[in-house]
Amino acid sequence: MDTVTPSRPDPAQLSKARRFLIFGIMACGMFMALLDIQVVAASLSDVQAGLAAGPDEVSWVQTAYLMAELVMIPLSAFLAQAMGTRLLFACSAGLFTLASIACGMAWNIESMIVFRALQGFTGGAMIPTVFATGFALFHDKERAAIPAILGMVSVLAPTLGPTVGGLITDTISWRWIFFINIAPGVAVTVATLSLLHIDSPNPSLFRRIDWLHLAAMAIALGCLEYVLEEGPRLDWFGDNGIRICTWLAVVAFILFIERSLYSANPVVRLTAFRRPNFVFASVFNLVIGFGLFASTYLIPVYLARVRGFNSLQIGTTVFVVGVAQFFSTLIAARLSQRVDQRLLFAIGLPTFAYSLWLTAQANTQWGFGEFIVPQLVRGLSIMLCIVPSVNLALTGFSGADLRYASGLFNLMRNLGGAIGIAVVNTWLQDNTRIAAARFGETLGRSPETFTAVAATLAGNLGTLIPDPAIALQQAQRLLANNVAQQALALAFDDVFRIMGWMFLLAMLMVPFAKGSGTGTPPPASESH
Repeated sequence: MDTVTPSRPDPAQLSKARRFLIFGIMACGMFMALLDIQVVAASLSDVQAGLAAGPDEVSWVQTAYLMAELVMIPLSAFLAQAMGTRLLFACSAGLFTLASIACGMAWNIESMIVFRALQGFTGGAMIPTVFATGFALFHDKERAAIPAILGMVSVLAPTLGPTVGGLITDTISWRWIFFINIAPGVAVTVATLSLLHIDSPNPSLFRRIDWLHLAAMAIALGCLEYVLEEGPRLDWFGDNGIRICTWLAVVAFILFIERSLYSANPVVRLTAFRRPNFVFASVFNLVIGFGLFASTYLIPVYLARVRGFNSLQIGTTVFVVGVAQFFSTLIAARLSQRVDQRLLFAIGLPTFAYSLWLTAQANTQWGFGEFIVPQLVRGLSIMLCIVPSVNLALTGFSGADLRYASGLFNLMRNLGGAIGIAVVNTWLQDNTRIAAARFGETLGRSPETFTAVAATLAGNLGTLIPDPAIALQQAQRLLANNVAQQALALAFDDVFRIMGWMFLLAMLMVPFAKGSGTGTPPPASESH
């Protein structure tokens, strides 16, 4: 490993208050970056109208952010060594703020996509840097609370994104969902430059950077995200662009692995995967990211497409899960210090699966009241999955190894989210077609029922539409729309049910993880 500048500051010499202040400032930056993943989820229709974009184009407002963020997250460990944590985090927060201003001032969909990519790339460095810094600043009992705090920020920010975005869009303008980053972004940047002196940079690393390794990582992750995002819409491998990007992703990934193992100065080191517990934690995080991001994505889509809710109604409905997550953090933090981490998984995973099963009972009449219990259960359970996974992944690492482990661990969660959103979109489309076909078969066996209902409805419409033929056409159209709505609701139920089974299957790995009597971290290993 590269030699680090000898005059490295020792974080352990800082006062407890100073360490918590630094950690709080960095957590605020991380919250901003994660909030902006989903802040546009409930406002995409407003963004689309404001920029005169098509439905296929506006989806890239989220895709561009995720693609760029995926590339930066594993790269951040290298940058933290070369630039130092202070400069990296300050640049990340400052440039993220400037990119947010640019997003709010976007004049067409093309400029918005470019600025969102810059926003995701610059903000992505803050996420793993906070995890690594939190574990470097605190030890023993103090460190036990760090996974809970970081876990809460990790799940609360994207969960509250649609709520915040919907409220701002409904009361002011969709452009302000980006402008709200200005004040906290400036504050975090200034505070970081003033207070964050915990390590020393090693700029000589830039002169020895493996550009081929960096390019391979960017191409592999970027193409993978494109395939996952556009695959459901373009019929996957039936599209030439998807096939080409898949081929590029595979080739670039193989080259990335080769460079990671044999390069003299790799951009990303994979040595963390030598530890079985890190491997298990990464797989758990992949599953958690799948369930967290997919469920956060699906419920607003359901409320918009099945119930016709506006941005504010969607945001209000999904807010409940954030409240539950806050209280779950207190429970998970306390339990993580007293029980084996595997026990938390054994409680959290099936409880999360149960929340998905409850959601799978939804019908076309479900709204705020019906979603309260499933979302409360989901919010209470997710922290019992997040906290032990963070402990399992990062305990025992230090120095540069901790940075690389944090980057890879956070990459797995975001990658799980990207895979989750793509897969559930495909499941949703396929299951909607299947449900609609079954409705068609049923109506085909008793067409007289459909005809009688249509005639009755046409009679009721007769007071508004004098022409009987037009009234009948309108009645048939209404019934067809109702059938499509019912098919879509059934498809949502099927998707949530499948996701529930995934979390139950993840429990099979729990006994194989190396547990500990309590969540108190053992002494960290030294970096080589």
